[in-house]
Amino acid sequence: MKKERLDKILANLGYGTRKEVKKMVKNGEVEVNGEVIKDSSIHVDPEKDEILVNGEKVIYREFIYIMMNKPKGVITATYDDVEQTVLDLVDDEYRVFSPSPVGRLDKDTEGLLIITNDGELNHLLLSPKRHVPKKYYAKVLGRVTEEDVKKFKKGVVLDDGYKTLPAELNILITGEVSEIELTIYEGKYHQVKRMFESVGKKVIYLKRIEFGPLKLDESLHPGEYRELSEEEVQALKNAVIKKE
Repeated sequence: MKKERLDKILANLGYGTRKEVKKMVKNGEVEVNGEVIKDSSIHVDPEKDEILVNGEKVIYREFIYIMMNKPKGVITATYDDVEQTVLDLVDDEYRVFSPSPVGRLDKDTEGLLIITNDGELNHLLLSPKRHVPKKYYAKVLGRVTEEDVKKFKKGVVLDDGYKTLPAELNILITGEVSEIELTIYEGKYHQVKRMFESVGKKVIYLKRIEFGPLKLDESLHPGEYRELSEEEVQALKNAVIKKE
């Protein structure tokens, strides 16, 4: 990694604003490689140089990767004046990295949401060329039939005339309220709801249960989150690399 200003690194890691960090450095609270530093503008390599703040070693990392079980009633955005956002649910130790959600889940949709500051991976996971699969569980008002399964497999035409990519519809329970799983390979606005509207039915509950190779961690209650394991991060990266 290239060297960066000491105050920028510490501010990005949540040690305070740039101004607060400069004051800490001036007060002799920061050491680099065993030497007390008084100039916060020096350039250091946080992966190679040892940085101590008040005697505690700074653990540096460039990227964070989070899996959240998004709850109903929260919007998928980084900031909003009125509504509660998914980032409002995340601790400051992660928010200092300025992460973003990967794609969107509607306000009333629950389930698996990935949040990261790895902009390149975020872009690749959402790229229409990659066709990264997303699986949903839904309750649908109306009897879902094998005829619907066939239609979804061919792709259905939405209200704006767009024909979706082929999707895999699996009927779990059929009845006045049907329960289904649906795997799609793109992410159009309100896509799952609009696909069912195209066959005369209405989604009344929607939850994303898989994104690419990741399955929602069932131990996460709505609103809870955890960091992805190294294996999970690598699996996500592999899911987009092999689509090159």
